[in-house]
Amino acid sequence: MGNNKKVEIGFKFQVSSFKNGLTLIELLVAVTMFSSVMAAVVGIFTATVRGQARSLASQQLLNQTSFCMEYTGRALRMAKKDTAGTCTGTANLNYVKTRDGNGIKFLNYQDECQEFYWATTTDTSKLKEKIGSSDAVELTSDKLEVISFNIGPDDSWEQGDTEQPRVTIFLDIKGKGEGVKPVEQPRIKIQTMVSQRNLDTTE
Repeated sequence: MGNNKKVEIGFKFQVSSFKNGLTLIELLVAVTMFSSVMAAVVGIFTATVRGQARSLASQQLLNQTSFCMEYTGRALRMAKKDTAGTCTGTANLNYVKTRDGNGIKFLNYQDECQEFYWATTTDTSKLKEKIGSSDAVELTSDKLEVISFNIGPDDSWEQGDTEQPRVTIFLDIKGKGEGVKPVEQPRIKIQTMVSQRNLDTTE
């Protein structure tokens, strides 16, 4: 009887010792599951960060584009007819295209020669403004890239017609937000038309 008890106790000890240990297969399964969970967490976090970056870039693009269109539209609407031709180069002209069609110049309501134009270099592409003899001012930041800036039509800018001067502006602009892939950068194409506030009467 005593020998049987010792064998039973020894058997119980071996089973208990076996249950407290881990086999190589169990360890590999645990590591694999942990790696899968961590990969999913990292993927979700990365997607969230990228989504936030795209959202910020889109908001920045909308804000600056809205400002540019509103500012240029107001200035063009308040333009005056250049009766002497000191700004446009032709008497009684309301607006004139400049820089190979990438800009527009006019006499503003303060009798200053004002110009909006698209300036491109190897590194930047921006919308700029120049008033009188002062230096040009950038209307778009380094976070944006102006793809194109088109102006028209010019068939109502002279005195020799019966139409009120009007200007159509087309702006194609793209974001350059940090943390956003180039193919995922937000982009806007917007067009507006403004009519000169002052009546185009013969003087």
